[in-house]
Amino acid sequence: MKVIVMGAGVVGVTTAWYLAEQGHEVEVVDRQPSVGLETSFANAGQVSPGYSTPWAAPGLPFKAARWMLQKHSPLVIRPRFDTAMFRWITQLLANCNAHDYDINKSRMLRIAEYSRDCLDTLRQLTGLQYDGDQKGLIQLFRTQKQVDGATSDMRLLAESGIPHELLDVEGILKHEPGLTGARHRLAGGLRLPGDQSGDAYLFTCRLAELAQEKGVTFRFGTRIEAIEASADSIMSIRTSEGRLTADAYVLAMGSYSTRVLAPLGLKLPVYPVKGYSLTLPVTDETHAPQSTVNDETYKVAITRLGDRIRVGGTAELTGFRLRLSPDRRETLELSFSELYGGGDLSQARYWTGLRPNTPDGTPVVGPSGKFNNLWLNTGHGTLGWTMACGSGKLLADRISERRTEIPALDLSIDRYAS
Repeated sequence: MKVIVMGAGVVGVTTAWYLAEQGHEVEVVDRQPSVGLETSFANAGQVSPGYSTPWAAPGLPFKAARWMLQKHSPLVIRPRFDTAMFRWITQLLANCNAHDYDINKSRMLRIAEYSRDCLDTLRQLTGLQYDGDQKGLIQLFRTQKQVDGATSDMRLLAESGIPHELLDVEGILKHEPGLTGARHRLAGGLRLPGDQSGDAYLFTCRLAELAQEKGVTFRFGTRIEAIEASADSIMSIRTSEGRLTADAYVLAMGSYSTRVLAPLGLKLPVYPVKGYSLTLPVTDETHAPQSTVNDETYKVAITRLGDRIRVGGTAELTGFRLRLSPDRRETLELSFSELYGGGDLSQARYWTGLRPNTPDGTPVVGPSGKFNNLWLNTGHGTLGWTMACGSGKLLADRISERRTEIPALDLSIDRYAS
C-alpha cells in the first residue's frame, strides 16, 4: 500500500518509519527544507511518560487566575478575538474535574509508557544516538503544598504500575548534586526512574536517514494547499508542487492539522500552545543537571543533552504567532539560575514553537472517522517527543490491520463525538 504522511516532525517521521518497516511504500511531505524544523526542533528534550499529565485538572481555573497576576506565570493568555481559542478553553475547563482527570491521565500514561518501550526497542535495533540518557526525571517541589499535592498523581502512577518515589531534599541531591546551591529552595521531589531524555531534533534527523534507507521518500519545500475528497475517501492532496495520490493518508502536521481538516468538515479539537526554550553550553559540571528536572513552580524543564543544557517551558495562548517574547525568556533564565547556574546564558539560543494541545491532553491517534483512508496522528501537546514512537507504531499497526499492542480505540477522534 502507498501511504502519504503529511508532516516531517518527530511524529510524522516515526510514523513513516514504522509504516516502511511493515512493507508499505511511504512518502513524507513537508513545507520545510528538512525534517524536525518546527515543534520538534528545540523542545524540552524529555521522554517523560511518568510525567504525562493533562493540563485539565481539578483546581486549574483557580491556579490560572492566580498565575495571571504573576510576572513569571507558567501560563500567559494574550487577549485576542479567536473563536477557536475560546472554544478550546471551554472544552479544557469542562475536563477540569476529578473523574475526567483520572480517565485522561490514564490514557496519557498508557500511550506514553508504550512509546518509551518502543523507543527502547528502536534504539537497541538501530543503535541510534541522539544525546539521549536513561537516568530518570525529578519533579521538583519548592513548597510543602506542592509535595502534598503529588498524592493523587502518585495514586494513578501506582495503579498504572509506573515506578516512582517521593524524595526528600537529600534524596534529590543524591541524584542531582548540581542542585546543592539551591538546597534552601527545595521541599521535596517526585522521581520517575523510567523517564528519559534526548534531543528530539537529532533523533528525527537520524531516524529519517534510516527511513530513507528503507525506501521512504521525503518531499521537502512542498506546501500542502488542500486535501481533495469524495464523500467518504481522500482522492489526493494538492500541493505547491502538484497533486499527490496514495492509498492512505496520514495527517501529522501538529497545530496546523486543524487548518487542513476544516475545509473537509472535520473539527479537530487541537489548539496551538506556544512554548519557549533556551539551549546553552555547560560551563560548570558541578552546577549542571545530570539528567532532567521539572521546576513545578514555573513549569520549566531543565535537561542535560550531552555538553548542552536545554531549558524549556511556559505556555502561551496567542494563536499561531511565533514572535520571541522577552519576558518568557526571563522566566526560563530565572528558573535555571535559581536552581543550577552551570551554563552560560549569554550564549543561549532562544527558540519558540507551537505545541498542538487537545483539551483533554490525550493525542488524537487513529482513523479520521469521516474518510476511510485518512488517519490522524496529532494533538500530542508538550509530549510529542515522549509519545512519538508509540503513536507511530500504533497507527502503522492500525493501517496495516494488525492487532495493536495496547488498547487504541479511545485514542481516536471518536472520543469527542459525545
